[in-house]
Amino acid sequence: MEKAVVLLSGGIDSSTVAAIARDYGYELYGMSFSYSQNHSVELESAKKIVGDIGFAEHRIIHLDLASFGGSSLTTSASIPKNGDHTMEIPSTYVPARNTIFLSYALAWAEVLRAYRIFIGVTAVDYSGYPDCRSDYISAYETMANLATREGVEGRKLKIEAPLITLSKAEIIRRGTELGVDYSLTHSCYDPTIEGLSCGFCDSCLHRKKGFEEAGVPDPTRYIS
Repeated sequence: MEKAVVLLSGGIDSSTVAAIARDYGYELYGMSFSYSQNHSVELESAKKIVGDIGFAEHRIIHLDLASFGGSSLTTSASIPKNGDHTMEIPSTYVPARNTIFLSYALAWAEVLRAYRIFIGVTAVDYSGYPDCRSDYISAYETMANLATREGVEGRKLKIEAPLITLSKAEIIRRGTELGVDYSLTHSCYDPTIEGLSCGFCDSCLHRKKGFEEAGVPDPTRYIS
């Protein structure tokens, strides 16, 4: 069985990508990140998804992206609610996050001799992050094959982003077909201590809209 590294955040998109990779027949190696974000609810969700979908191994990498600042996900800055932000790229963008995450996944993939990295980026229903676009993924893949021993020796790595052109509703329908338990997932940028979702941040709004348009009951526990 061929191996694949799956970046797993604990949300809808990465959980669906994991189910897709499993459906393709890969043995799954999950990688999640504790990067000094303001809450760890998503990491608890990631652990649950690993058990539900079935991974050969799951690693949580500890980083301190909060030391750089620049994001309301790692600082005390307020989280935008109800689309209340004037910037095209909102304050929830974490500088270079996917580049850092993919670099760790690349290193592990090379050691595992896994020639697929799966990432749940989408360029349709998302918050406008520059590292979620198809040209970014393509450029990173090119760099990865120039920068690794496996790549220069002809064993090419492929970064799989199967959700890149799908809406949130299409992603949820696909995941439902594959048996993803979305009650285990978490999306909210500003949850309560008990893990309840705020219902009004960009991520919650995309989640609500996705379930509504997909015609699938939303299992999320919101504050109200």
